[in-house]
Parts: sequence; C-alpha cells; structure tokens
Amino acid sequence: MVDPTGLVICAAVLVAAAVFGAVRTARDGRLRVRSADAGLALSAAELGSPLGGRATLVQFSTTFCSSCDAARRLLGGLAAATAGVTHVEVDAEARPDLVARLGILRSPTVLVLDRDGRIVRRASGPQRRAEILAGIEAATGAGTAGALGRG
Repeated sequence: MVDPTGLVICAAVLVAAAVFGAVRTARDGRLRVRSADAGLALSAAELGSPLGGRATLVQFSTTFCSSCDAARRLLGGLAAATAGVTHVEVDAEARPDLVARLGILRSPTVLVLDRDGRIVRRASGPQRRAEILAGIEAATGAGTAGALGRG
C-alpha cells in the first residue's frame, strides 16, 4: 500500500502557493493606508528633489526590477499631466536608510506624499493608473480626472 502523506503534503503546498499568488495579484498596485506610515514624512533634502506643490509620487526602484520601467512611465506621465504633482525615483539600493525607515519590501513601491511630504498612500508591485489617480486625489483633496482632461 502506498503512503499518501507525500501526496497530501504536495497538495497542501500547491494550494498554499495558489492562495498566496491570488492574494498577491489582488494586492499588487493597490494603494493603501498603513498605520505604520502615520506621522512619517519625507523632505526634499532626503529625496534629493523638490516636493510637488500639491503631491509627490515617490517610486522606490532597483536595477533588477522588471516593473519599474512601466511604473516610471506611468508616474512620470501622470505627474507631467497634473499641475503641482512631481515624480521622484529613488534607487532603493543606494538608499538603504530610507528603505529601512519606510519599510520598503519590494520594488517598485510607490509612496504618495501630500504637499508637506507626509505619506498618504503606498502601493507595491505593478502600478495601476486609477489607483495612482485616487492617491493623488487623497493627497490633494481635489479631483484629478478633470485636471487630466478625462472627466
């Protein structure tokens, strides 16, 4: 008689991997508020770039990140099309101090800052345009669809 223990373990691992994959896919690119971000702010000096007059999109990237180029194009385009919004890219490998302080675990990670540099929202993984627009709206308290001409 064959011992089914190995098959049961294999099935459990496959189910766990499928659940993990589904949860990660559902969360990728979703902006969220983290209680750990309460009170955290970034300055222009820390970023090496001026903050936006209304909001700043901070992208933490790495050289081996496959989604960072697409995030860079999306965030840069939205910043260029939205008055008072700036996009700043930070090399996570060159800034381990910020990575540790902010709890950055993967790239790309995007932080949406208000005009004072306070973290309003964050997202990890491939970014979604609608999510970033909602984050800008949360940071500025104003609608962005009209500002982009896509009412």
